[in-house]
Amino acid sequence: MSVRDLALASRESSRTILAAGSAARVSALHRMADALVESADEILIANALDRVAADAAVGAGQLSSSMASRLKLSKDRLEGLASGIRAVAAMEEPVGKVLRSTELADGLRLRQESSPLGVVLIIFESRPDVLPQLMSLALRSGNGLLLKGGKEAINSNRALHKVLTNALKPLPSSLFGLVESREDVGAMLSMDDVIDLVVPRGSNQLVQHIKANSRIPVLGHADGICHVFVDKSADRAMAESIVLDAKTDYPAACNAMETLLVHEDYPHKAELFSALNEAGVTLYGGPRVNSDFGFELVDSFATEYGELAATVELVSGLQPAIDHIHKWGSGHTECVVTDDAELASAFLSRVDSACVFHNASTRFADGFRFGLGAEVGISTSRIHARGPVGVDGLLTTRWKLTGKGDTVAPFSSGERSFTHTHQKQ
Repeated sequence: MSVRDLALASRESSRTILAAGSAARVSALHRMADALVESADEILIANALDRVAADAAVGAGQLSSSMASRLKLSKDRLEGLASGIRAVAAMEEPVGKVLRSTELADGLRLRQESSPLGVVLIIFESRPDVLPQLMSLALRSGNGLLLKGGKEAINSNRALHKVLTNALKPLPSSLFGLVESREDVGAMLSMDDVIDLVVPRGSNQLVQHIKANSRIPVLGHADGICHVFVDKSADRAMAESIVLDAKTDYPAACNAMETLLVHEDYPHKAELFSALNEAGVTLYGGPRVNSDFGFELVDSFATEYGELAATVELVSGLQPAIDHIHKWGSGHTECVVTDDAELASAFLSRVDSACVFHNASTRFADGFRFGLGAEVGISTSRIHARGPVGVDGLLTTRWKLTGKGDTVAPFSSGERSFTHTHQKQ
């Protein structure tokens, strides 16, 4: 099957599953969750092949350790993914929800309803665990899905795709297409007549390449340069706990802290930096912090490390911290640690990022943790969806008009008038 035929089959399948109804999609989601657990051994054998190859690639300098760390699957992880799929299944039906109802005139009724986007192409590097999440969100929202994973996870992706598409039956398994070559992706990026949205999940280089080579709308984020600002009023224990979690819980994640901004008058700066060092974090400093603590000077504040490293700088207050974030950040996730409620409120209202937190780790910026069941990705754009993108981010709207033989001519002549009466949902 050509990649165009794969995309067309996915579109046709999306219409079939939509017609099958909500109950059929929910049942399929439960079968998918069960299949993940029941086929764990098969999936983990495939995953082990990828991890052995990745370790060799890291040793040869062909793959970063952070990329390799994202490959790992386990029975516990598969159980967690199955729980996420069941959470998606338990959601209120997202398709066909009446968002607006208007009586245009007597007997002429208009409804605006939620509707699937159509066919979504998602390109992701490493992390095979995103594949079940993406499939569950696409199925729940009635969308076709094309998946292109990185070559470092090829065995894992094949195993997961096989297990989950088999679980779809009797719904059409062609709803989920798996693409493996770069050439196929290049061809699909020109299919704006079949594919409705592209979601790149990976490096800045990947995102920029997709944007430059496709007319299809692109949703996602190029960088995850997340900041934590520790105010002078911050509780010492709380600040250390949040900063350590934001940096060390999963350093390779896009919502991990990359830059730590500390108020120059915060009395526990040295202790905070020591706690990071003791946790194995290499600190790089800006000009201000360097004069006091002697960290290696950074070339740029726009560095996404993806490992146990972070940039540190001192600021004189809230506005300089906000200015720094707006100049150097990627609009992903920012946090302020403070006991000053007024300052926290100002930070939350004035920082222009997709996710803004007060006294909570940046690692909470995640679809599952937000209660979305899973996420397609995290968007830093301002159009359509922003932040963790769940089922709602895969929906658009359409209009349905019901009349009784109505025509426009009587309205044009003045024989009839519009009432435009909004109806309660």
